[in-house]
Formats: sequence, structure tokens, C-alpha cells
Amino acid sequence: YLVYTPDPGGLVNQNWKDSAGAVCFADGTQAEGPIAVSEAQGYAYDALLRTAQLAAGVWGDESYARRLRETAAALRARFTADFWMTDADFPALALDGAGRQVDALASDAGHLLWSGILDEDRARRVGRRLLEPDFFSGWAIRTLAAGQRPYHPLSYHRGSAWPHDNAVIALGLARHGLTDELRLLTEGLAAAAAGHAYRLPEVLAGYDRSATTGPVPYPHSCSPQAWAAATPLALRTALGRER
Repeated sequence: YLVYTPDPGGLVNQNWKDSAGAVCFADGTQAEGPIAVSEAQGYAYDALLRTAQLAAGVWGDESYARRLRETAAALRARFTADFWMTDADFPALALDGAGRQVDALASDAGHLLWSGILDEDRARRVGRRLLEPDFFSGWAIRTLAAGQRPYHPLSYHRGSAWPHDNAVIALGLARHGLTDELRLLTEGLAAAAAGHAYRLPEVLAGYDRSATTGPVPYPHSCSPQAWAAATPLALRTALGRER
């Protein structure tokens, strides 16, 4: 697997959720490394298959393409065996240095829909799960499902909601034909954008839509911010891919 070792003098976490404590167990304990976060394995799977397409279609090297496809298939099978949490019916956030499943329910699972590393049935179950009320605030999907010990709506990566994270999830929902879920997510993000003068910020607080008259701004959130600015384009792309 792709792994990183936490740097006590720098970034404890070196995935996109790079704040201290972001890669945690359901009890709030930070995972210790080397850490293999789930989404990075999906990125690797996607890269293997895309490179196989290049090898076969552009470089004319079918032997190399076959090796890449076989490596991707083996990664997919190993990932399912190691990361899938049967009781939760959901993928682990990561594997820690001891190979234990980091069991907090987190939005990283949505990136697995985008990359295709989950089989169709699991992917559709995960996609539907991400739109349940503990994950979906009505504005966006939270980084961490509410109700877990480490959750807080004003935590940077443990309960807030990031437009770019949701954009990747939206593309994953479209990939697996989850039309109703995609439209619900798109409506929430559009409403959140309206509450920010149609300029989505870096991150939103994770408060439920029913609890406030508008989206609660996250303190010190960057706006404009490049990831967030690309979100509407991803949503247009996702809506165009509906099956």
C-alpha cells in the first residue's frame, strides 16, 4: 500500500486531511504509522488502470498494459479484504502501522467511489450511506459522521464539510448511477453557495441545515480557494454523467 509516516515535527497526517487527529479511530485516538489511508489506495488503483490504457492505446505495449491491469486487480482484491469493515458495512478510514482498521466513519470513502476500487454493490451502498443524516448536513457531506466521539462541527477535518471533498464524492456518485443521491448533494451545495454570495469557501461548518437559517461559516476559511472554486465544474460534470 501507499503509506506515510507521521512527522511529529511537521504534518502528523500527510493525506488531504492533514490536521493533527484527522486520521483517527472511532474513539478519537490518532492513528500511528506508517499509515495507509484508504483514498490513496484508490488513487493508485485509478492510476494503474489509466496507465494501462496509455500502454495499450498509445504506446502499443499490450504486455505492459496487461501487467498493470493485473496489478490493479490484485490491489482491488487486497484492499477489499483489508479495508472493508463488515460490521459497519463501510470501508475503514485507514490501516495503521499495526495493520489495524482505523474505524472512524469518514468522507474519504466517497473518494473510493470516484476511483472505482470498490465493486459496484459496495460502492452503491457506501454512496447511499454518505447521504444519511449523520453524514449529510443538508448542505454537504461532513468529513466525519456525526455521533462519533471525535466529531465536532467546527473541527477542521472531524466534522466540517469541504466543497472539494464533496465534488469528488459527487463524481463518484455519478460513476455508480446514484442519481437521487447526486441531485440531493448538488442541491445542498448550491444552497450553501447561495449563502456565501455564490462563492463556495474552503470549508463549511458541519451544523445541520435544519438547525440554522443559513450555512454556518467555518472560522478562518479561505475564500476564494482553488479547490472550492472548482467544485461547480465538478458538479456540472457529474450531472452530465448521470446514467
